Amino acid sequence: MALWTLRNRNEMTTGSVIAPDERLDWGTMTGLGIQHVVAMFGATFLVPLITGFPVTTTLFFSGLGTLIFLLITGNRLPSYLGSSFAFISPVLASTADGDFSKALFGIMLTGMLLALVGVVVHLAGSGWIDALMPPVMTGTIVMLIGFNLAGAAWGGDESSGFRAAPLTGWVTIFAIVLIAVLFKGMLGRLSILLGVLVGYVAALLQGQVDFTAVGSAAWVGLPEFHLPTVDFNVAALFLPVVLVLIAENVGHVKSVALMTGKNYDKTMGRALVADGVATTIAGFGGGSGTTTYAENIGVMAATKVYSTALYWIAGFVAILLSFIPKFGAAIFTIPAGVIGAAGTVLYGMIGLLGARIWIENKVVFTNPVNLIPAAVGLIMGIADFTFTLGDMTFGGVTVGTVTALVLYHLMKAIGKARGTDLEEPAITTEFETYQPGAEELR
Repeated sequence: MALWTLRNRNEMTTGSVIAPDERLDWGTMTGLGIQHVVAMFGATFLVPLITGFPVTTTLFFSGLGTLIFLLITGNRLPSYLGSSFAFISPVLASTADGDFSKALFGIMLTGMLLALVGVVVHLAGSGWIDALMPPVMTGTIVMLIGFNLAGAAWGGDESSGFRAAPLTGWVTIFAIVLIAVLFKGMLGRLSILLGVLVGYVAALLQGQVDFTAVGSAAWVGLPEFHLPTVDFNVAALFLPVVLVLIAENVGHVKSVALMTGKNYDKTMGRALVADGVATTIAGFGGGSGTTTYAENIGVMAATKVYSTALYWIAGFVAILLSFIPKFGAAIFTIPAGVIGAAGTVLYGMIGLLGARIWIENKVVFTNPVNLIPAAVGLIMGIADFTFTLGDMTFGGVTVGTVTALVLYHLMKAIGKARGTDLEEPAITTEFETYQPGAEELR
């Protein structure tokens, strides 16, 4: 396991980088580690609020998962494992009766499959992932998962979502927007968390906050652990999430490699295994599934401190917070209107991350092989096409994901055989990368 080499702050210059195997003095590292807890918290706490999972339990498995990730990756890959938004849709679909024990089993299955994929990647490389999920499909899957949640943001009835308190919802959204454009650095990155706080104050002034549970909660206590109920009928709801987690972890590894100048290709399989193990353990104990967090990548990019020591500190701080039941009860006082507003922003952002994948990879939509599978999959996901086969129900995310993948690979095979696949590889010259259809430089 890699050790940390101490760097002297007085000897550092502007732009100096602290590598994953380096650290500053422990006082400075503690402050920076707590900053990473703040960065992840804005998104992590929203998942249990939306799904009904206990906040303290989610925090516990988030911190524990981070420590597991560091151990399995040999303390070489800096990352925080927070709650994955990809789980929200299947969890909501499988907890309609108010019992989330079946959802926990689905989270466990997802984690085990992800860990298995990680083992395969570690032994055989990641080339097969790119073949199974090229950028057009990765973007489509991420997009349909985000937009499938549009109904949850609005609310299923008058007591949930944005519709529960439209005025509070609008205040929250405008607060998020203004904070994002008015402030730079950390404040701008925490626009959703700070916007939720503004919305909370607005709800408080309107008498929409109930503190009864906070008063009765203890200051110190164990997280609220729950065991899963075995039910393979929920498997179909959760399996598409594996594809998203693969894409997120691979993207995280490549991002860290780019920032640190280190090659982490051999660590990619370990990263997938680590997230899979963390997610499996979370599902077994009552927590939400985990994933590597882009919020913390943003903090690393801003501070130039990539030391894995920060994440050991952040993981332990999250675990300590999980033993404060009053803290979890206070989080659950956030009213539905604020949650619905934050969800409106977050779900849309998740969806548009899919579009960003298309743009950055220059996906050619003049090619029907790309266009039609993506179009069909998106409509099925957004409209939440639902089919029942025996005792199993397949929701929009599953139907859209599977349909898009099947159509893509079917059309790709036929297109290659018939010569109708219009997509051509980019032609790289000394001066430019030329994509078919782009204007040539003269």
